[in-house]
Amino acid sequence: MRFVIQRVTEASVTIDGEISGKIGKGYLVLIGVADTDTKEIADKMIRKMIGLRIFEDEQGKTNLSLADVDGGLLLVSQFTLYANCKRGNRPSFIEAGKPDMANEMYEYIIEKCGESVDEVQTGEFGADMKVQLLNDGPFTILLDSDQL
Repeated sequence: MRFVIQRVTEASVTIDGEISGKIGKGYLVLIGVADTDTKEIADKMIRKMIGLRIFEDEQGKTNLSLADVDGGLLLVSQFTLYANCKRGNRPSFIEAGKPDMANEMYEYIIEKCGESVDEVQTGEFGADMKVQLLNDGPFTILLDSDQL
C-alpha cells in the first residue's frame, strides 16, 4: 500500500464539474492499493499517517499532528501509484490491486480514518477526477507499507 501525503492549506476533488470533496488545512492523500494489501496493513498505514507531526508549531518546527491543528483529510484513490516503468515508455499497472479488492480497501481506509479524524472527504473510486491543492511547504511524504 502506498500513501502520498501532501500537507495542504486547501484541496478539492471535482468529478463531472461537481466538487466531490473539499478541505482546508490538512492532508490530501493519494492512495494506491496492491493485491497483497490487507486491513492490517491499512491499519498500520493509517496510524502512521495520522500520527505524523508535520505541521509547524509556534517555533516553526514540524512538531504538530493532524489532530493538533484540527486538520482534515481528503482521500483519493490512485492506482497509478503502482505504475511499473521498468520496460519501455508505457507504464504497466499489473502491480495495482484488482478494482473490487482495491475499492473495498479504499472504503475501509475511509471508514477507519473517520474514527480518528473529524473531517474526512473523498474522491470517487475509479472516477475521472480533477484534483486541486495548495501544497503547504511544499511538504509531501511517501508512505510505502513495504518500508514500514
